[in-house]
This record gives sequence, structure tokens and C-alpha cells, in this order.
Amino acid sequence: MWTMEQLVERVSAALAAEYPGAPNGRVREVPDRRSIRWYTTIGLVDRPLGTRGRTVLYGPRHLLQLVAIKRRQAAGRTLAEIQEELAGASEETLAAVARVPDRVLDTGEPSPAPQRPRPPFWKAVPAGPDPLSFDIDAFDSPAANLAASAEVPSADAGEPEPRSGKARRELAAAIEALGPPSQPTLPLITGVPLGGGVILLLPRHTTDLDRDDIAAAARPLLDLLASRGLTDGRTA
Repeated sequence: MWTMEQLVERVSAALAAEYPGAPNGRVREVPDRRSIRWYTTIGLVDRPLGTRGRTVLYGPRHLLQLVAIKRRQAAGRTLAEIQEELAGASEETLAAVARVPDRVLDTGEPSPAPQRPRPPFWKAVPAGPDPLSFDIDAFDSPAANLAASAEVPSADAGEPEPRSGKARRELAAAIEALGPPSQPTLPLITGVPLGGGVILLLPRHTTDLDRDDIAAAARPLLDLLASRGLTDGRTA
């Protein structure tokens, strides 16, 4: 397994032989740390295999994914087109696109168990509510118990008539004493402008360094949104 710096070096070695460079001047010829993290976020690159202390570790599949991305960018493909083709691709497909020499792929270690590719998150169908589920707490609340105790017996069962007015008033007073249900506290939401009228919503406050890193990592996403006419053209 390799550290991120070692992984970038192997990507550079794999591309050195036949990589003409990306036609878009804003695309890096060799991915940097931020680009790799962004590719991981959007599902083009798998999550790291593990950690050694505080250092994340990568393997041959990550190398194939990164080199395949750069090959397709060199051919003029957009990031959206590359996602459509390579997100969750098999190692055979990645190897055919990346054309990485065996000596660069060799880790000198036994091969780790293959990871199950993550499905593209933008294609996943949200799970609907379980039609058989119900709120058990609703059947065990004080209000529900009080209401159940005041149910009127069936006339067919030969039971007495409904309870007296006094009992109903006592029930109403008990329910009123419970008070209205407490309102949940709304979570903190922080908006980070990314440019083009796009705002990223986060559940915590951010620092200036956080915003700079987020803006840098969001450039490929903004390019994609702009190419599809989903921004308003303004800059941050």
C-alpha cells in the first residue's frame, strides 16, 4: 500500500510515457491531494484502504482509477462523462483505460481483498418509508393511554352507555395538563458561497481555511454545473 504522496508519484510515472496533457488548461496534468479527495467524494475514486497512524493508504485500484481519469481528460472528456463511464467500474475496465505498466502497479505486498465498488451516489434511488412500520411510542404515550381508557364500549356487547360528563371533563383536564409537544431544536446551518450563485450548506461554522479548501475542491463541480447552465454566472 502507498501513502498519498507515493500514489501521486506512481500516477506521474504511469502517465509519463504517453500522456499528452489535458486540453483544458485548468485541469492538472497530475492530480494533487485536493483533486484526489474530490474524486473520492464524487465516487470516481474509492475510499482509502486504511490508515497507518494518521496516514491514509492507497492501493493499485486507486492508481488505476486516477490514471484512467487523466487518460479520459487528455482525450477531452468532461468530468460528467468520466463519471458516467468510470464510477464503480471493474478493475478490468480501469486497467484497459489506464494502461498502467505492471512495474508501476507492483506494491511488493500481497494483494488486498478487492473492494466492492460504490454505486454512483447520483443514481441511487432514495429508500421510501416502510409501509409496515409504525410509531410504537405513540401507543405508549400518556395521552394515548388516557384516550384509550375513555373509549366508549360497543352497544352490541351490552356494555353501559358512555362515561359521565364528569369523567370526560377529568380526561380533558388531564390531557390539557400534558401540554403541547415540545418543538425540536433546529440544527445550525452555515452557507458557504462557491460562486455562480451556488451555496454549500454545512451543519457547522467554517473557518477561512475551511472555505478556501472547499472552494478549491468545488471547482470541478462548478465547472460541471456551469456547463449544464445550472449557475447564474456570478463569481464568489
